[in-house]
Amino acid sequence: MVVDRRQDILNAATKSFSLFGYKATTMDQIAKLANVGKGTIYTFFKNKEELFDEIITKMIQDMEVAANNVIHSNHTFQDNIHLALYEMLEFRMEHKLAIKLFQEERDIGTPIVQDVIKQMEKTIVQIIADKITRSIKKGEIKQCDPELTAFSLLKLYIALIFDWERQNEPLNKEAIANFFDLFIIQGLAIK
Repeated sequence: MVVDRRQDILNAATKSFSLFGYKATTMDQIAKLANVGKGTIYTFFKNKEELFDEIITKMIQDMEVAANNVIHSNHTFQDNIHLALYEMLEFRMEHKLAIKLFQEERDIGTPIVQDVIKQMEKTIVQIIADKITRSIKKGEIKQCDPELTAFSLLKLYIALIFDWERQNEPLNKEAIANFFDLFIIQGLAIK
């Protein structure tokens, strides 16, 4: 059996970042979790930042794949946008590393973590803006600024999923879809 030390290190680092956050994770912790000497880590990665960057890149790619897997050509624009946004935000709520990073960003404001949060939001906006651009070209929705519209849709979803439930009963997926359709999509739809 071939031991993949590099993957063991990535797995251990992901676990450590998920448990302790970026700031509190040390290379010593990662080495201990990976069952390797600290020097072994440096044969694969220059520093903690490079290791973190690789893990974040993979996490964002996984989020993109999750969003693209729910989009289908036989669905309406509304359904695809709703499904993609909901999937990416659900990913963010269920992925242990993403949860920890959002906590760290809120509680500590670690600059590298703030950059990761911005990168995640930028990726979501790009995915949605691409879908909007395609729908404009197909004549499915009105002409609009795809990036601004995608940003606004993302912020609305965040408000409906995270902010609303701080003081109210959480909305289910269907209630969010209905609200989204009634107030947003019908305003974009070509009559």
